[in-house]
Amino acid sequence: MPAHIARPTTVLAPHKITTSEIADDIRAHHPDHPRLRAILRVLDNCGVDSRYFTQPLTADTISGTADVGERVTRAFADGLSMAEAAARATLDRYGLRPGDITGIITTHATGWAVPNLDIHLVHRLGLRPTVRRTALTTTACAGGAHALIRAAEQALLHPGSRVLVVAAEVLSTAYNHNDTKIEHMIYKALFGDSGAATIVSSEPLGPGLAVTANGLFEYALPDSLAMYAGRIGTDGLHFDSTKQAVGGARHVMPAVLDWLDGRPVDVPVIHPGSKPIIMDTATALGLDEDDARHSLDTLSEEGNLGGVSVLRVLERTHEQPPADGTAMLAVAYGPGFSVTALHGIWTDQGHR
Repeated sequence: MPAHIARPTTVLAPHKITTSEIADDIRAHHPDHPRLRAILRVLDNCGVDSRYFTQPLTADTISGTADVGERVTRAFADGLSMAEAAARATLDRYGLRPGDITGIITTHATGWAVPNLDIHLVHRLGLRPTVRRTALTTTACAGGAHALIRAAEQALLHPGSRVLVVAAEVLSTAYNHNDTKIEHMIYKALFGDSGAATIVSSEPLGPGLAVTANGLFEYALPDSLAMYAGRIGTDGLHFDSTKQAVGGARHVMPAVLDWLDGRPVDVPVIHPGSKPIIMDTATALGLDEDDARHSLDTLSEEGNLGGVSVLRVLERTHEQPPADGTAMLAVAYGPGFSVTALHGIWTDQGHR
């Protein structure tokens, strides 16, 4: 029997920030930057029109000079609020009580806290003290897909499982004017904040993606530790990358295709890390922009949502559901460079 991934619920942060506002902020803080014109040109073509931040762009913990302690404390509090809201909305959607949940998998890489989201949500949601818990804290952009795999494993191993998957990222915490390389300027425009939740169960709660054990894939690209990496300083959390990172999807898609071994993919759920990442993935799968429209729309309207991204794209897929039996692939990329993928079929079972 497969594991069933229900429709996710996404909670976007409250402050909508346009790319033009970010461009103005960069102009104001870096008027003498030697590559300012190139930076503004790249921002204009990065594929993101707007994104949502948990705090105003002018907040000290975003474009100001708040230190690392203030930034991570604010980021965790904001991430926890979005995570709780998404989790409650998901439980309500399926008429589930906290005691119905057998496991919780959380992912959150943008705010430091001990205990982490899992323990906080056990208390806030009133989950059973004996609920199975896994807290993913450094999987970053691959976090949502990674959490779905860990939840699917529980559902496949334990009949009757109902595993709550919750992702929250406050990527605006890495918006830092001490970072002046062109890739850092791009990330200022690329990232957005959000939370999302879904249920992975051994019995379907409604239409969604159904996966089996041979539909779960993880791959870490050899010698890729520096391609995408986090860095911590007294002034906050930072996100670095190399020139090779831009083509990261092309480096790992051969491994994904080898694993698929000819299995079809009709509908992709691609992490919207950037337009090149989306299209390199789609092209490798023999698909086009229309096939990848949910990922491209997410990128354009909400930005790269980190570990939340795959859940958000999957939610959009529910809004235009495929036919029963359609082959699907959810794929996300994470640091240094890694890929996490789930292959399965869309099922209309348990329609509500």
